[in-house]
Amino acid sequence: MSTSFSAPVPRHIAIVMDGNGRWAQRRFLPRLAGHKQGVTALRRCVQACAQRGVAVLTVFAFSSENWGRPAEEVSGLLDLLAMAIAREVPQLCKDGVCVRFIGNRASLSAKVRHGLEQAEQSTAHNQRLVLNICFNYGGRWDIAQAAASLAARGEPITEVTLNAAMALSAVPDPDLLIRTGGEMRLSNFLLWQSAYSELLFSDKLWPDFDEAALDAAIADYRTRERRFGKTSEQVLAAPSPSLPA
Repeated sequence: MSTSFSAPVPRHIAIVMDGNGRWAQRRFLPRLAGHKQGVTALRRCVQACAQRGVAVLTVFAFSSENWGRPAEEVSGLLDLLAMAIAREVPQLCKDGVCVRFIGNRASLSAKVRHGLEQAEQSTAHNQRLVLNICFNYGGRWDIAQAAASLAARGEPITEVTLNAAMALSAVPDPDLLIRTGGEMRLSNFLLWQSAYSELLFSDKLWPDFDEAALDAAIADYRTRERRFGKTSEQVLAAPSPSLPA
């Protein structure tokens, strides 16, 4: 099959930012040092996506299963979130980035919830790039909450209504989903939204994922033929294929 489809830059990139802890352990550092370096890598990735014309970046920062990690690491991650918001949001505002936190906020402290809301409000007007940070998020939770909200309103549960009730309904589904760290699984991330995403698994640990790695991922994506159930002949014959939202 030909590998010169020249697809455009993906509108929406989703990333499982895996490997922070292993990055730190290989350097005989505490795991939290790896998470701090991961924030630096995220800052770099946000800037690179904005420069390359990506419209939406969604990252997996903390899963609903991560509460089972050692209490010291969980506490450190929550503190790191608070510090990162305070430090990064002013620059994100300058760079035109709209920040949204996606996930179950019910189990978060009032202080953490307030910090998330403040970050969202202060960047809501920005339009250069939407940055969705999935925190206390799980794909199964997302589907369940969408179904529950429809049932509570007495609305029928169909693919269309369920899609509209999902936590990421405001943005198109990911065109490209990247997982760093060498693992090859979704780990309960965007289970509904990634139905037709192109998947790419990188051996790089997240702190080492730089602009060159992002460019390589985008270049790989551009070689792929996105058929959405159609044949190659149908895709090639269509003058301007309509991609699903």
